[in-house]
Amino acid sequence: MDTYYHPHDLNKFADMGKGNKELWDKFMSYYSAVFADGALTEREKALIALGVAHAVQCPYCIDAYTQACLEKGSNVEEMTEAVHVSCAIRGGASLAHGVQMRNVAEKLSM
Repeated sequence: MDTYYHPHDLNKFADMGKGNKELWDKFMSYYSAVFADGALTEREKALIALGVAHAVQCPYCIDAYTQACLEKGSNVEEMTEAVHVSCAIRGGASLAHGVQMRNVAEKLSM
């Protein structure tokens, strides 16, 4: 199947450091710190990342954080719930922006 998204390309993510190693190292340092245990566990952070991955519709992130969630002890039920949370927030945000539409429509209808 020929598609834009190739799962094996996820393994090439580190290649992004070839263009500017200093920035890559800074990003990876920050990224590692963000996903380390803190007020939230690594498992909780992976579930959040899985939800965000669905919200931003990144197939590479979906693959990576599905694997991370499983490795950190989450199950499919928890992961599915995280995806539904993402869906609800994204849908709610679209509805909330409907207020802007209504404001403009009211202004132009006057």
